[in-house]
Amino acid sequence: MNIDFSEIPEPYKIKYLLHQDTYLVGGELKKWKGDTAEVHSTISSTKDYKPTLLGTIPQLGEVEAMDALNAAINAYDKGQGLWPTMKVVDRIACMEKFVKQMKTKRDEIVKLLMWEIGKNLPDSEKEFDRTIDYIYDTIEDYKQIDRDSAKFEKNDGVYAHIRRGPLGVVLCLGPYNYPLNETFTLLIPALIMGNTVIFKPAKLGVLLISPLLEAFQDSFPKGAVNIIFGRGRVLAAPIMKSGKVDVLALIGNSKSANALQAQHPKGNRLRLVLGLEAKNPAIVLPDADLDLTVDECIAGALSFNGQRCTALKVLYVHESVVEEFNKRFSNKVDQLKYGNPWESDVKLTPLPEVDKPSFIQELIQDAKDKGAKVLNKKGGQTSENFIFPAVLYPVNKDMRVFEEEQFGPVVPIVPFEDIEEPLDDMAESNYGQQVSLFGKNVHTLSPLIDTLVNLVCRVNLNSSCQRGPDVYPFTGRKDSAFSTLSVHDALRSFSIRTFVASKDNDYNNAIIKELLEKKTSNFISTDYIL
Repeated sequence: MNIDFSEIPEPYKIKYLLHQDTYLVGGELKKWKGDTAEVHSTISSTKDYKPTLLGTIPQLGEVEAMDALNAAINAYDKGQGLWPTMKVVDRIACMEKFVKQMKTKRDEIVKLLMWEIGKNLPDSEKEFDRTIDYIYDTIEDYKQIDRDSAKFEKNDGVYAHIRRGPLGVVLCLGPYNYPLNETFTLLIPALIMGNTVIFKPAKLGVLLISPLLEAFQDSFPKGAVNIIFGRGRVLAAPIMKSGKVDVLALIGNSKSANALQAQHPKGNRLRLVLGLEAKNPAIVLPDADLDLTVDECIAGALSFNGQRCTALKVLYVHESVVEEFNKRFSNKVDQLKYGNPWESDVKLTPLPEVDKPSFIQELIQDAKDKGAKVLNKKGGQTSENFIFPAVLYPVNKDMRVFEEEQFGPVVPIVPFEDIEEPLDDMAESNYGQQVSLFGKNVHTLSPLIDTLVNLVCRVNLNSSCQRGPDVYPFTGRKDSAFSTLSVHDALRSFSIRTFVASKDNDYNNAIIKELLEKKTSNFISTDYIL
């Protein structure tokens, strides 16, 4: 899409380049004088198409990666560090200080979200605001966990004071499609539970972390959080090979997760918190409300150009309604407005990955070669940084778009006669995150729901697949996830139950009483956080 620079509203113009020349290790913003990588946006600022240079980031090497690892290890200090032994109320105070500073960077981060990954303005604002809400919700949930732990239990003559403790050193790797929100749904709970963290931003959406470096430095003890920039293979591989990482927290691709796991020499001690790819289907039954279904399927398949793990990646439509569904769906897809992220009512935006249009075109061509047609008039129209969503029908198992996660603007539609067809496909799939089920007859829906909950982890009734609200579990079966992320579940995923036990006798009871009265232990406490 070619635009005139003068058409860009003043608040969203790139007025200066952001040269990120520091990284955070051991509480110090270290100056980097080595190799750097340019960060480009696929959004053009000129009449003739040309990617826009946004700035540069450090290309750190193995030495810097190991420095970050050592800083995290030293901060944990065999469980004796300031951060892991700190009182819960004091860790919460650090997090509250951070989020207060983070809120001052909203405009800057929203602007970078639009330019770096092409997310439209309302969704970029929503991503920032939702992340702030997530941090506050995490703080409140942690308070409640601590309140529930502020007691002693007694069984078989043994008192137990049970709390959740940190796991150790966490390597945190986030995704490019939600480089702030989903990254922080790993980073924030890992930190607040007392772990020390090494965080490498995603390959895209990396500059938007820059405005937060000082807030991290100011808010947390030295080495509690370490932020490094560069290539994942260069940085993450040596960190994992050291065997000194206790938790791998990654949202991204299962191939990357498998490769990193394999490099850890002590697999049994490595905890995993993974959010991976999915191929979420929609199942449209004969009695579905087609107006509702079409709107929800468009939102599910094409929000942020389909670049979401929770996106609807394949639509199963009963053959009795497929013709009418296809007609309405294709027409509505062609009405979606394409433009730059800050333009009003824009639903489709430039794709942040340079090679994504050609990859989507390959999927379209493969499907056409094997009998599918592009139903919508604009489908497959391509420019330097975009490909218009293509609605493909009829799609079958021989086509790449049926098997592969497209993570982009192409919508395969599969007709079915017998409900066992989509159920069998889901059972055989490598993925098992969510499904959208459209219909209203309870006698039809009931057995379907009872089956689907055993194949995926969330069944969305007459609505598109999604992650939120963040208080609900976010996970998946098979290759789609490992561990559960929600506000509450994430705090559990990044911690372990640990306790002090004492036999019920006068000698021990006197010691416990003195510990409580003198408040000499940060762990043994019945103080109540209000």
